[in-house]
Amino acid sequence: MSEATIPSPPSRRSARNIGLSALLSTIVLVIVAWATHEPGVYAQVRESFNPVMLLAVVGIVLVRVLLGGLRISYASHRHISLSGGVRGQLAWDFFSVVTPSVIGGGPIAAFFLARDQRISTGESTAIFLFLMVLDQLFFALTVPLVIIGTLFMPVLPESLGPVGTTSVFVYLVLILLWVGSLGYAAILKPELMQRVANRLVRFRWLRRFQGRVERESSLLAERARAIRGQPFGYFFNSVLLTLAVWITKHLLVIFAILCFQPTVDAVLLLLKSAALMLGALAMPTPGGSGGVETMYAILVSPSVARSTLVPSLFVWRALGYYVFLAAGAFLTMSHQHTRNAKTRGAARSNDVPGIEPDTDGRSGLGRRRIHTPPV
Repeated sequence: MSEATIPSPPSRRSARNIGLSALLSTIVLVIVAWATHEPGVYAQVRESFNPVMLLAVVGIVLVRVLLGGLRISYASHRHISLSGGVRGQLAWDFFSVVTPSVIGGGPIAAFFLARDQRISTGESTAIFLFLMVLDQLFFALTVPLVIIGTLFMPVLPESLGPVGTTSVFVYLVLILLWVGSLGYAAILKPELMQRVANRLVRFRWLRRFQGRVERESSLLAERARAIRGQPFGYFFNSVLLTLAVWITKHLLVIFAILCFQPTVDAVLLLLKSAALMLGALAMPTPGGSGGVETMYAILVSPSVARSTLVPSLFVWRALGYYVFLAAGAFLTMSHQHTRNAKTRGAARSNDVPGIEPDTDGRSGLGRRRIHTPPV
């Protein structure tokens, strides 16, 4: 992943995405609140509100960020500190909510981590490639759980009808095939992706990208081989950390509802949360904003009191979305401001800090020395 292929930092062109994402989410929240409003509903919310559970939700969010930072640090073989991993996780969450869900924020977060921790882009890319594959593995395991769960519990609302339910099943199977193929090609058989990419750039209108694509695909295969060479314990611990991160994400939904409703069917809501996360993968809007709020209302409303739906949705999005939108924007933009200041100072002395000169004369990734990926 060369610098030229990575989108610009947020200070340049993400302000519009941040505003659009927040606006879409807010509009849908207002629509859901209006559609479900009943006289006296807010009085019920005041009576049922449990501040202890709200503190628990805040704790879950903090634990998730720490686990995410620990996962990044572990994947780097401790080359990145826990605090650096936490910064990388916050950046990942931020870029995930300002880019479409189908794209995700991992590639841009890899660029941020390289700049923030003063490591090569190749090293940070290898780390995030490995972690993104683990996330895809989690999705692949989640799909059959959701499908089996629907056979015994009302995971999907009856309002979908036979056609809607069948469409959801088809979508879930397609996700399973997609993430399975992606993980296989990215780690076990990167040569397949390399051959496909190299053939695509032979078309006349893509030939100008041929050199860059061939270089990037070759580096991807090299990183995949480095990942495959890790011991079993490394993979086992990384999978456990990934499971822990995603469990906290699903617990956020359950505890957001417990803030306003004392008893819930935790297993059912866990499956509904899994279905919600899978559905969000197909959202074209930044961070799935607008779409995930709608899915939450559709999936969760049959399982909670009418007075619980909107407040729990607000808590869930406030602590699982808006917090990361604000924290990530502050983190990445302050980092960009600091880097610009250092660049201006370095330009005066004709020395750019944090970037090692290349010895092989290549462009793109060759502008930085690519160390052996830690994974």
